[in-house]
Amino acid sequence: MAESSTGRLTTRTLAMPADTNPAGDLFGGWVLSQMDIAAGICAGQRAQKRVVTVSLDGLSFIRPVKVGDVLGCYTYVASVGRSSIVVNVEAWVRRGRIGNREKVTEGRFTFVALDEHGRSTAVPPEHELPDYVRNHLSGDRPEDL
Repeated sequence: MAESSTGRLTTRTLAMPADTNPAGDLFGGWVLSQMDIAAGICAGQRAQKRVVTVSLDGLSFIRPVKVGDVLGCYTYVASVGRSSIVVNVEAWVRRGRIGNREKVTEGRFTFVALDEHGRSTAVPPEHELPDYVRNHLSGDRPEDL
């Protein structure tokens, strides 16, 4: 049985030639940036306010990303503290936009929720979240990449 993604498809983008290294693979920093964007979307929805990345743990580059691959980032909230949110991210590609689907990278991002003055603030309890966020947390998800 093929491996499946964990989490919800949060972002999807096409790998372009401008983001490659001399070997023709996508820069790891570009992939990391896409993952941070997806993790930030997920954490911001959970916090219902501005969030900032404070750490990244366990980043693993499993396979290269090539020009023409569609990169999809899947996210899920792993834990919530008073003001922090840990989001796990898996990056998967569809090779050449239509080919095989493969996991290429995974990592764990920690965010802190901020108030309007830029100070850390409490993340609301789950029961206070809007329906669309609670549905996201329950595992409802669109079709895979």
